[in-house]
Amino acid sequence: MEFAFPWPVTQGEWLAWVSAAITVFLGAILLFAPGISFRLFRLQPQPERPEGYAAARANMAGFYLGLGLCCLFLGPQPFLYLALGCSWLITAFGRMVSMMSDRGTGLSNWLWLVFDLLLAGLALAFALSFVP
Repeated sequence: MEFAFPWPVTQGEWLAWVSAAITVFLGAILLFAPGISFRLFRLQPQPERPEGYAAARANMAGFYLGLGLCCLFLGPQPFLYLALGCSWLITAFGRMVSMMSDRGTGLSNWLWLVFDLLLAGLALAFALSFVP
């Protein structure tokens, strides 16, 4: 059995592939540069508690890399991209709940919300056959 990298062919596959590639990129930053990731997310771990870096490397990077790489390497399977799109959609929902509950309606939260919805839309457009 040969391993072949499944390259996207249709426009819908390309949209979903871009969403997965960005997810993998974010996961790689979380895994290899958690300090940069925390600054990007406007978080600051306490110096006496370095476990925060472990959470970024394990919990956050593991999810991003695991799901993103499965989407990239297992080909254009709609159910994989449905999982990716739903994950980004739930991420956006969590951000909206935080914005309403925690009063975190700053510009960066709005920009991250748009980013989350964009990545969800790219994956779901292909998974739900909105774009062939």
